[in-house]
Amino acid sequence: MNLLENKNVIITGGSRGIGKAIAEKFAQNGANVAFTCIKMSENSFALAKNLENFGVKAKAYESDASDFESALNLAENVLNDFGSIDVLVNNAGITKDNLLLRMSEEDFNDVMKVNMNSVFNNTKAVLRQMLKQKNGSIINLSSVVGLKGNAGQSNYSSSKAAIIGFTKSIALELGSRNIRCNAIAPGFIETEMTRSLQQDQINEWAESIPLKRSGKAEDVANTSLFLASDMSSYITGQVMNVCGGMLT
Repeated sequence: MNLLENKNVIITGGSRGIGKAIAEKFAQNGANVAFTCIKMSENSFALAKNLENFGVKAKAYESDASDFESALNLAENVLNDFGSIDVLVNNAGITKDNLLLRMSEEDFNDVMKVNMNSVFNNTKAVLRQMLKQKNGSIINLSSVVGLKGNAGQSNYSSSKAAIIGFTKSIALELGSRNIRCNAIAPGFIETEMTRSLQQDQINEWAESIPLKRSGKAEDVANTSLFLASDMSSYITGQVMNVCGGMLT
């Protein structure tokens, strides 16, 4: 069953990790996929080609999600190339972890700019088209640490908490126009970013999770598919925790 057949989607930071998993899941379900990367690479072109094997249109765009003009240009280019923008997944993000005592102002501001400003930038960029269509689904990637905090991640936690507030406000503003906005809060998900961790560290994390395992990028992708599809047509302004029960 193609849950996203003929829908055109934008995924920021879609060339690796969770973003890549979402792109693949959406393409498998019939969506045409526009995904961004901060710099074009062979991997970007390869992913676009792989997505096209599912019989959909796919294209990689070089775009800085944290830059407002870049986000506007992206939306315009995608609209010209695809004809509509039905789903936006704000996935782009970075970490620059440190204890507050050692954290620089630059590291705090950089994380806020990439993680939070990018959500504003790209949502604002697609807004006119979604209002014109009177339809759309916006999915923002937050984190469980945006709900519970985490030592050494005051910048990251702040940015992810801000995303939740933004999500709920936009859901209230746009609900009457049939535009939904929801957030996903992943827990400990194994991606390229976690491969530097030692296995005993991963096992220790897993033991603290009720399901006794770390999550996969596909777990987040499955939730994104649900929120992008008409199966969630009566869901907006919500935060869906994909954390194996970590916050229970």
